[in-house]
Amino acid sequence: MYNFANLKISDIVRCGRDIRVLGQDAKSMEDAANELVRYLFEHFVDENTGEKECVLVRLFKTHDIEKLPENLQHFAKKLLSGESVPSSFKCLTLLATDGVEEAWKSREKSNGHQAIPLPSKEVLYRIPMMRTLVKQMGLDVETVIKPDPDLLKDLAQKTFNVFHVSEAEDSEYIPAQKEFVKPYGIKSVLGFGGVLPSGNVFVVIIFSKVPISKEVAGMFDTLALNVKMLILPFDDLVFS
Repeated sequence: MYNFANLKISDIVRCGRDIRVLGQDAKSMEDAANELVRYLFEHFVDENTGEKECVLVRLFKTHDIEKLPENLQHFAKKLLSGESVPSSFKCLTLLATDGVEEAWKSREKSNGHQAIPLPSKEVLYRIPMMRTLVKQMGLDVETVIKPDPDLLKDLAQKTFNVFHVSEAEDSEYIPAQKEFVKPYGIKSVLGFGGVLPSGNVFVVIIFSKVPISKEVAGMFDTLALNVKMLILPFDDLVFS
């Protein structure tokens, strides 16, 4: 077990080692991603109370809309109703989720995040959390919405920074303040990820009910490689 207040580099190393051995029975990226978010949700625990420190843990991955299952294509296009968009674009797709509510344990039950369409820079910039995530992680916007095939090898080998909001309450970068952040006592938000050889971006996002310091958040960039190695074998077989 780990806790955010006293997390050490040695804990991150051990956590990374555990992540690398997940997914041995997985048959898809979704299977492996579900094991990952469940592991993170279950293993960060307040050492005094025994309560879980994570309220919600999710893994998202960008995906070409035409390659999404039909129901997710419909979900994404419905969010763009009335807008003029290209025939092909990326969607930030919810691949795995675990949390304190039963509805948060299944991607199919998400009301607004199953497939977030990203047809242009303008649309991405209209989502404060996405805009900040891309900036803090050191990603280029084009890498997210339309990666350059000539740069994929370099991008896939690059290490990215973390996304971190130390004080989530009343933050302009974290949506659903009245419905989610305040009722569930979200203190901090942390994200980390990278780019797969296909050019698709993956990111793990943790919503914590205990504060996460900048120093602790900075340790999580090393876990991104472990997550990448977990899901990489399924880059061509995403959904269960």
